Amino acid sequence: MCVQESEEMSEDMENLDISKTDCSEKIRSLKIESEKNSSSSCAVMRNSFPMESISEDTTIADRKQILFNKFLPTLRSGEWSDIGGRRDMEDTHICIADLAKNYGYSILGDEAISFYGVFDGHGGKGAANFVRDCLPRIIVEDADFPLKLEKVVTNSFLETDAAFAKSCSLDSALSSGTTALTAMIFGRSLLVANAGDCRAVLSRGGLAMEMSKDHRPCCVNERTRVESLGGFVDDGYLNGQLGVTRALGNWHIKGLKEVEKGGPLSAEPELKLLTLTKEDEFLIIGSDGIWDVFRNQNAVDFARRRLQEHNNVKLCCKEIVDEAKKRDAIDNLTVVMVSFHSDPPPPIVYQRSRIRKCISTEGLQNLRSLLEG
Repeated sequence: MCVQESEEMSEDMENLDISKTDCSEKIRSLKIESEKNSSSSCAVMRNSFPMESISEDTTIADRKQILFNKFLPTLRSGEWSDIGGRRDMEDTHICIADLAKNYGYSILGDEAISFYGVFDGHGGKGAANFVRDCLPRIIVEDADFPLKLEKVVTNSFLETDAAFAKSCSLDSALSSGTTALTAMIFGRSLLVANAGDCRAVLSRGGLAMEMSKDHRPCCVNERTRVESLGGFVDDGYLNGQLGVTRALGNWHIKGLKEVEKGGPLSAEPELKLLTLTKEDEFLIIGSDGIWDVFRNQNAVDFARRRLQEHNNVKLCCKEIVDEAKKRDAIDNLTVVMVSFHSDPPPPIVYQRSRIRKCISTEGLQNLRSLLEG
């Protein structure tokens, strides 16, 4: 799959035989069916463990609260992708500066809600392209958008997954799966939603903060959830077939998903909500091919150095991908980066502490005897 820029999305929709109108009609029909019989997506939610939602403590010191209130991020974004060591490109991504405006909706207030996502397909590019094109629209068309954003995002992942199942039943050529990681920024709030093994890492004052968890069969919590739903882990693979425990699509693989009862493969994302401060520098979102060769802190250090050199976010993404290739990455490679400042990250000043050095009487005697021979 070739990486598609925003202006090429309409071509993808034609290739998938899915137009924006078709997508909206499928979404509306899906919602009507949900009201009649909510067994589909609700079953998945009932069978899932509670998602993790991390919010910063709002009862902080007054001085810090003042600093928070004065900070408003200046958003700059960039992206870069490469096929890497694979025969086919199955990654795709999306960057939307104003989500509501992009889809012709108006919301109360002047603050734009920006939307960024990385989608790592497997078994074909159909699911990744479908989710990239339909998920943002489903989010905007939710009646609770944008007031109940966490609820909206979770439901939208599940509705998109159900809509893709219907599309696969009409066209088996679409049968495939995809992981999905999205980041939404509104005011000083950052909401990350993840289903799969893409990863988001925040640089806060030069320190790496992991904003998502990799959903792999080796994870204890995920394995427990899988086994509670009748699944199993064999040689590190879900039901011996899939390397992730959460993804959208894969309806064609028997035993992973069932419309009525759910299944061990969940499309429900885990969420993390964070209040941005002036210490937050940038967010890196990468497909798993990036994280195969970069550790979190290593990626932050690498990006900071590049931004300090040229302060070009898109070029920085390209340099991360190029570096991953130099490190013999074998997977598709996709990076989306969002900077929260117009200036480059400042150099880190390390405080040198004064340490008193002393030596014992015995040590002095040993040193004297050594010097005297």
